Amino acid sequence: MELGVFTFGDIHRDPVSGARISPEQNLHDLLERARLADQVGLHYFGVGEHHRADYSVTSPSTVLAAIAAQTSQIKVGSAVTVLSTEDPVRVFQQFATIDLISKGRAELTAGRGSFIESYPLFGARLEDYDALYEEKLALLLQLNAQEHVTWTGRFRSGLDDALILPRPFPAADGKRELDIWIATGGTPKSSARAASLGLNVMYALLGGSVRNFERHAALYRQTAVEHGHGDAPLKVGVSAPGLVLADNASARGRAKETFQPYWLDTMRRLSAERGFPTPSGVTYNMETAPGGALFVGNPEQVAEKIVRMHRHLQHDRQIFQLDFSSVPQRTVLEAIELLGTEVLPLVQRALRSGPDDAGDH
Repeated sequence: MELGVFTFGDIHRDPVSGARISPEQNLHDLLERARLADQVGLHYFGVGEHHRADYSVTSPSTVLAAIAAQTSQIKVGSAVTVLSTEDPVRVFQQFATIDLISKGRAELTAGRGSFIESYPLFGARLEDYDALYEEKLALLLQLNAQEHVTWTGRFRSGLDDALILPRPFPAADGKRELDIWIATGGTPKSSARAASLGLNVMYALLGGSVRNFERHAALYRQTAVEHGHGDAPLKVGVSAPGLVLADNASARGRAKETFQPYWLDTMRRLSAERGFPTPSGVTYNMETAPGGALFVGNPEQVAEKIVRMHRHLQHDRQIFQLDFSSVPQRTVLEAIELLGTEVLPLVQRALRSGPDDAGDH
């Protein structure tokens, strides 16, 4: 089981203190988080993409290149690359370069994003939403497989025996290919697409029961077998909001109390934008319960919840967004350290010992 963290570079106004940090400070904070995650043995650090005033990262590849140069072990990747509004050739070149800088630690997670601001920004039409993604994903995979590419499509100029450089860092088997994942909010079509292409899948878990994704993971694995990828080392990942903090004598349930105003701030904002029901403290209690989607608690509680979900999904990686609505840097750093030094060993020990006795609630 791999554990890691990811970020979109939240620079929302802190709902507790009222403070708001600058984009430049946030970017330096991200580098500090990545260095610590590397030092404490976490497996992955992801950087997402938004084009809004309340996030600092519009160019994940640039930030990931800086992270790659300052770390030595941890895998670095996008969370996600909004492929629909990108040029696949340029994306491939950027991530191949990061792979060379990191000596094979780069990953690319392709998705369509949870916001739509990149469409008008880069001249794409929302009515082409599905077609853009299908075409650009197909081209990206061809670029990954071939050094010389001939290709024609609707949304960019064709390629005629084009030389695609640089090539990624050579793997142990000599192949020079990027590790590409598909990101999805949990639709059957996305699960089937990733499996049919023989690609790893990353599920974004934002709310509801953790068991909601059990059927998606089952469909993914079944479809992989049907398309001849049953023997391939395909991986299932889960991303989720969370916070892990140590309790103390004066603050039992410290993580849950700390995270609540930040989670409510972001979710209320998203609910207003998208017409969802407005979340409340009751909603938060449900989501932080053992069967809910928020991984919030002390190290033992978070580890137990990860192991419980693993019983149903058999997932290979879990990554956490710790900085919802600009959770302060010192708190995020504490959580990263605990994930690596306490949560990860607890999870690995539990999975080595076989089926656990954690029930569902």
